[in-house]
Amino acid sequence: MNRPIAVFDAGIGSYAIARKIADRFPGQDVLYFADRASFPYGGKGRSELLGVMRSTIERLESYGPAAIVIASNAPSVMVLDEIKSWSRTPIIGVFPPVRRALETSASKRIAIMGVASLISSSEIRTYVARESAGQGGVDLVSASDLAELVENGAFLTDADRTLTAVRAKLDTLAVDTDVVTLSSTHLPWLLRYFEQAGPRLRFLDPADDVVEAVASYATRGCGAFRTLVSEREGYDLADFQRMLARLGLDLTIERV
Repeated sequence: MNRPIAVFDAGIGSYAIARKIADRFPGQDVLYFADRASFPYGGKGRSELLGVMRSTIERLESYGPAAIVIASNAPSVMVLDEIKSWSRTPIIGVFPPVRRALETSASKRIAIMGVASLISSSEIRTYVARESAGQGGVDLVSASDLAELVENGAFLTDADRTLTAVRAKLDTLAVDTDVVTLSSTHLPWLLRYFEQAGPRLRFLDPADDVVEAVASYATRGCGAFRTLVSEREGYDLADFQRMLARLGLDLTIERV
């Protein structure tokens, strides 16, 4: 691979971002790492998350990437500044699109849906205060249970259970909420369920902002798309391969 763009998070969630980068920049080599051994990032505290980020980035730096995308909102919001201070590679994060959501909202009431550690962190409150600048109301909604339905593949095999869970989550929103940011890279996989359960709502995917941020690091290669996967009990390689098959994805997987 020639100066690939490396993209990772704790599982299948980051595939969509990796694929969007590959589609947006033909010829760009892309290294996609599904770090299922560390799932979920959203269940880790700051110090543990920093340890995982450091070891993962050091692993990916051995491939000589032009840039590394942390395709997960929780570490991007909580620890990205510290990571940038020691990494020798440009690091790009993914963030809740608060400004875009408020500009889109008619009621000026939006919700950020993400994993528990992000939603409960002081960093997300600081980020929201800066990005919203008092221009509207922003509610923080924990959706780790929905992220789990994606990573374990239940959203592909049990549609009724998934739709029920999504409806229950949307029922917790304030009545005047009209825009929701899907601020876990797992959640956009559930978009059809969100749209069915909340037809009056608009759902935003932060991935689009990441693809544009990658543009200045795009490098001509041969268009290779390489997939690395780690595993642990309950999140093994065979389950991941079955999930890819149900999604119609034909990826050659390397266990790391």
